[in-house]
Amino acid sequence: MRTTVASIFGRFPSKIEPDAIIAVIRRVLAENGRDFIPQYRLAILCMLILAPTAYFNVWALKYITDDVFVERDWNAAWMIAGAIVVVFAIRGVASYGQAVLLAQVGNNIVARYQRRMFDHLMRLDVGFFTGTRSGQLASRIAQNVTGIRDLLNLTLAALARDVVQLVTLVVAMVTMDPVLSLFVLIIVPPLLYAIGYVTRRVRSVSREAVEINSRLLGAMQESVQGISIIKAFTMESVLADKMARLIKNAEARSNKIARLSERLGPITELLTGFAIAAVVVYAGWRIARNGEPPGAVVAFLGALFLSYEPARKLVRAPVNIERALVNARMIYEILDLEPAQPDAPGAEPLKLSTGNVRFEKVRFSYSEHMPVLHGVSFDAAAGRTTAIVGPSGAGKSTLFALLQRFYDLDGGAILVDGQDISRVTKRSLRSSIAYVSQHPYLFEGTIRDNVRYGRPDAADAEVEEAARLANAEEFILQQENGYETLVGENGATLSGGQRQRLSIARAIVRNAPILLLDEATSALDNESEAKVQQALERVMAKRTTLVIAHRLSTVVNADHIVVLEEGRLVEQGTHRMLVKKPHGIYARFYRMQTEGAENLLEGATVDVKGTPMSEAEEGR
Repeated sequence: MRTTVASIFGRFPSKIEPDAIIAVIRRVLAENGRDFIPQYRLAILCMLILAPTAYFNVWALKYITDDVFVERDWNAAWMIAGAIVVVFAIRGVASYGQAVLLAQVGNNIVARYQRRMFDHLMRLDVGFFTGTRSGQLASRIAQNVTGIRDLLNLTLAALARDVVQLVTLVVAMVTMDPVLSLFVLIIVPPLLYAIGYVTRRVRSVSREAVEINSRLLGAMQESVQGISIIKAFTMESVLADKMARLIKNAEARSNKIARLSERLGPITELLTGFAIAAVVVYAGWRIARNGEPPGAVVAFLGALFLSYEPARKLVRAPVNIERALVNARMIYEILDLEPAQPDAPGAEPLKLSTGNVRFEKVRFSYSEHMPVLHGVSFDAAAGRTTAIVGPSGAGKSTLFALLQRFYDLDGGAILVDGQDISRVTKRSLRSSIAYVSQHPYLFEGTIRDNVRYGRPDAADAEVEEAARLANAEEFILQQENGYETLVGENGATLSGGQRQRLSIARAIVRNAPILLLDEATSALDNESEAKVQQALERVMAKRTTLVIAHRLSTVVNADHIVVLEEGRLVEQGTHRMLVKKPHGIYARFYRMQTEGAENLLEGATVDVKGTPMSEAEEGR
C-alpha cells in the first residue's frame, strides 16, 4: 500500500477503550496543562470563590426565615440584605473572571492545534492526500479541533467549580440535618449506574456522528467547488438526492445522540423529585409534631435546590467529556500519523554542481498489483532539454512525481549529480526544482502573492520580471488592482490560460537549476503559446529541463526525447533521429499530428481514430 492510509475515515476503531481514554487525558494535560498554569490558577480561584457564596445563600435562608419572617427582626433584615448585595457582587466578578479566563485559554488551545494540525499535514506524504478526500478531512478537523479545548475546560469546570460547590452544599445539608441528608444521598447509586450506561452508549455514537457530518460537509464543499460541472451536466437533482440522503443520515445520528444524551434528564429529574418529596413529607411531619422552627428545614431545602444545578452538570459531565474525548482522539489519530517518506537517517542537503538527472532502472507501482514503470533508464543532461512523450497512462507524470520524491521507488534509483535522491533531504531536493503542472493551482491571496510563492524572498521587481517572461503582465495590468488583485478561490476570476501563465511565472521566479514542465502550455491559445514558448526557451537555456508534452510540435527542438509506452522506455534520441524510424512509435505520433493538422487546415474530414479520410479510403 503506497499511501499512508487508504482512507483516514475507515482506519480507526469506532470505540475507545478505558485505557485509551486515560491516555488521551494524560496526553492533553501533558501537552497543554503546564503552559496555562497561571490562567488555570486564576480560573480555579474564581471558581473556589463561588463555592462559599452557595453556602452563604443557605445560611441566609435560615436566618431570613427565623429572624426576619418569624421573629420580625428588621435590623437583621438590613444586615442580611447588605450581605446579600456584597456576596452577589463578588459572585458576579468571580463568574466573569472564570468565564473569560477559560474562553481565552480555550481559544489559545484551538489556535495552537490548528497550527499544529496544518504543520503536520504539510509534513505528510502526497500518498496520504490522494487516499483522503480533502473536503472530508477539512470538515473533520474543523469539528475535532475543539475537542482538546472542551476536554480541558469541561474537566476543570467539573472538578474546580461543580464538585466544590456540590460538596459545599452537601456539607451544609449534613451539618444542618444528617437524617434529611440520607433521603438525598439514597438516589446516588441508581444515578451513577445511569451515567455509566449512557456514557458507554454515547462513546461510539459520537464518533459515528462526527464521521457522518464530515462526509456531509465534505460533499457540500466539493459541490461548491465543482458547481460549473454540476450545472454543465445538469447534475443538480442527482446531487440534491445524494445530499438529501447524507443529511437524513446525519439527522438520524444527531437525533440518536440527543436521545441518548438527554436520557439522563428524566432519570435525574425523577430521582431528584422523589428525594425532595421525601424530604418535604418527613420535614413537615417533624415540624408539625415537634414544633421546631422552620428556618433549618427551609435552609436545608434551599441547599437541596441549589445543589441540583451543579449535580445536574456533574451528571452530564461524563457524557460531554466523552464526546470531547472522541474529538480529541480523532485529532491525535491524524497527528500520530508518520510520514511514509521520512528523510533517510543522516540525510544531507543535495549538493548541486551541474544539475544532471539520471533514471536508473526505475520501477514503481501505486498499488501492489498495478505496476506503472518497468525498469526505465535514461539521462536528462545538465543544461539541456529532455522531452518525455507517450500515450496517456505511459508513466510520464509519474516520473516527475518520483523525481520530486512524492513517492519512493520500488526498485532502481534516481540520481541528481550522482546523488541518490532517497539519501538527501526532501527539502533541499525540491528547493532545486521548479515545477509547472498541466493543472495550474492558485492560492488565496493576490496575483503577486501567487507568483512569489515560487520564492518567498523574491523582490517585487523579480516577481514582475517573471510575469513579463511568462507573458502574464499584459492581463495583470488590465486587472483593477494590477498585481494586488485577489485571484478568488483557485483563481476563479481568471481564465485557464491566465492561471497557467501565473503558474509559469511562479516557476520562473523560483530560479531553480532543474525545471519540470508538465504540459506547461496546454491551456494557452496559439498566440500566447508561441510567446510563452519563446520565454521558456530563454529560461530553459541554462537549466536542466524535463518536458512532458502531447503536442509534439512543442518538443521538436528538445536536445533529447524519451518515448514511453505502458511504463517502458521504447525509444530515445533526437527528433530528427526518431522521426526517421518508419515503424517507430514517435514517428507514428508525429505523422498523426502533423497530417491531421494539415487536413484540418484543408477542411478534410478526419475519422474517429484520427486518420484522414483520404488515407482510410486508400487503405480499402
